[in-house]
Amino acid sequence: MSGKLRLGVNIDHVATVRNARGSGYPDPVRAALLAAEAGADGITAHLREDRRHITDADIERLSAELPIPLNLEMAATQEMLEIALRHRPHAVCIVPEKREERTTEGGLDAAGQRDHLAPMVRALGENGSRVSLFIEPDAAQIDAAIQLGVPVVELHTGRFAELKGEACAVELKRLADAAALAAKNGIEVHAGHGLTFDNVVPIAAIPQLAELNIGHFLIGQAIFDGLAPVVQHMRALMDAAR
Repeated sequence: MSGKLRLGVNIDHVATVRNARGSGYPDPVRAALLAAEAGADGITAHLREDRRHITDADIERLSAELPIPLNLEMAATQEMLEIALRHRPHAVCIVPEKREERTTEGGLDAAGQRDHLAPMVRALGENGSRVSLFIEPDAAQIDAAIQLGVPVVELHTGRFAELKGEACAVELKRLADAAALAAKNGIEVHAGHGLTFDNVVPIAAIPQLAELNIGHFLIGQAIFDGLAPVVQHMRALMDAAR
């Protein structure tokens, strides 16, 4: 795959700042609209079980107001399935979730949870949402995605983002190999977690990738530079890598 690499902007941590004071601002929906104006191709929001950042009301408004696709990240629970089926977002990314984690830690064990995931994947797909699994760049997980019939996988880049030197190069090759394997089997490949201005280029250069989803860094950098310029700069780095 070649051509434009899509940028999905995760607006969870605008809601984190809002919720710290229990106020109505800053508004994550306003941030989503600004990101769309600045060149984002989609918006990602993770509705967690404990509602620590994005809320049900945010999902209602995003579903109604966004001019670009909404990617709803969710745990594989009955509650989240019912919410996704009700709102019918363009995309649903199933992620692992633990109450005690600060952010998503590692990929979903699709291979170990295949029987649990299968009816959810089927129901979401039949309801009109594009289903993806957030997984490690591992052949066994990709094989599980193939068996589940998902159209998309999102590769976890968090380990790559934390490593340096030769270890980082090894992890980059692992990501590239996983992307090639998934694409060879007809699965669209996305990636995300821990990506910044400093490390996005080698990931964006992987030719099989169709989309990057980036959030925490963009929202943090926006405090200093403004959200629109930050999104535009990330967009430029991704374009240059292609």
